[in-house]
Amino acid sequence: MKIYPEVLDPEQVGSYPAVAKSGGGYVWDEVLEYRVWCHPHDGAPDLEEGSDYYYAFDTFEEALECSNDIPGAERPLALVLQREYISEPITGQYEHIKEERITEWPVQFLERPKRNDLTIPNFMSPNAPENKLDIIRGLA
Repeated sequence: MKIYPEVLDPEQVGSYPAVAKSGGGYVWDEVLEYRVWCHPHDGAPDLEEGSDYYYAFDTFEEALECSNDIPGAERPLALVLQREYISEPITGQYEHIKEERITEWPVQFLERPKRNDLTIPNFMSPNAPENKLDIIRGLA
């Protein structure tokens, strides 16, 4: 099993809003919690009058165990804090956004290196490699 990052503050796990952005931004700064969404229409216990719900965890391993144990549960997602990020409003057109946002990511995206002070400037540079994603992946 891959080792995924620790959450920023275990005491805050479960306190973040359920609604978050979905994916995107290319870079991550902190993991806030790991989530497992449960869907009664797919066989999860109906705990919210037919509505979807989630469990929040401070480790990926706990989230994965929950996901495997509950019928109708999704694979774990990571709730991620982006202090700044890369927007792509049009394919191949990138914008450096310098504001915080919270988004849910597939945990596999956390295999990318954590953003540092050079990640986005290097990505936006006219001297960036042809495949800019190599910067995000820590390959350039």
